Amino acid sequence: MSILCVGSVALDSIETPFGKADRVLGGSAVYFSAAATVFNPVQLVGVVGDDYPIDDLGFLSERGADLSGIEQAAGESFFWAGRYHYDLNTRDTLDTQLGVFADFEPKIPEGFRDARFVFLGNIDPALQHDVLDQVASPEVVACDTMNFWIEGAREPLLELLGRVQILMINDEEVRQLADEPNLLKASRWVQARGPDIVVVKKGEHGAILFADDWIFYVPGYPLEEVFDPTGAGDSFAGGFMGQLARSGEVTPATLRRAMVYGSALGSFACERFSVERLVDLGSRDVAERVEEFRRLTAFETHLTVEQHV
Repeated sequence: MSILCVGSVALDSIETPFGKADRVLGGSAVYFSAAATVFNPVQLVGVVGDDYPIDDLGFLSERGADLSGIEQAAGESFFWAGRYHYDLNTRDTLDTQLGVFADFEPKIPEGFRDARFVFLGNIDPALQHDVLDQVASPEVVACDTMNFWIEGAREPLLELLGRVQILMINDEEVRQLADEPNLLKASRWVQARGPDIVVVKKGEHGAILFADDWIFYVPGYPLEEVFDPTGAGDSFAGGFMGQLARSGEVTPATLRRAMVYGSALGSFACERFSVERLVDLGSRDVAERVEEFRRLTAFETHLTVEQHV
């Protein structure tokens, strides 16, 4: 089954202490799809200008993505430029040009409207609502958001929470959304407004999944070399949703596995600029990294609770 993904399709210029890349593939929908298609087909909806190298997305088509939902409009594509500091945890935005993305109105093709799994990338909550109005009866809807929408479109965002099952958000943003410094309390605040699952992304420190009565934490994979963290969060989301859709059901076990696969795909995205590492990523590479995650986190106590006490 395909995952419907709606988000930005962009061009990025990136500078890090380890190199630079000019006008390379970027955007939340591109990173998400590059990761998700390792496991599962994607139906991608977005908009690009007539300057966009659309043929460079051919690797997605080869992996089963349907790109017919990408609209090509007259004008310039969404463009972002940024420079990362030495620790790669902070960055400066050098330039943002919305181009045709400023007038983006998602048009979901008829063949996409029966999607069971839907991912709403980091776009205006009003547009996220519009997408959900166009799809029939999705079983799992996950969405992403950011501080810009938390501040400037709070009411439609809160309304959106009642229409989604999974919210993916970083630790700073969930604290801002709930006005609560404690991550557990902030996530419970979000859950009270709709989503059953809150996934809090913590960058290089991994991610935490909060469900009703259980919590699962997956660490960030320790990399010797990090070239470009742009899109790591969207790649995490792609790995998470791709694995979840491949399993075909949402249970505590499939959610835990999806978290590990999400963290693995997020780590791969950092190993090269743009989506370069995800383009040639094979299933064996993923399987080996997931196994490394298992070894990183597995342990045995050899003691019962009574023996500990």
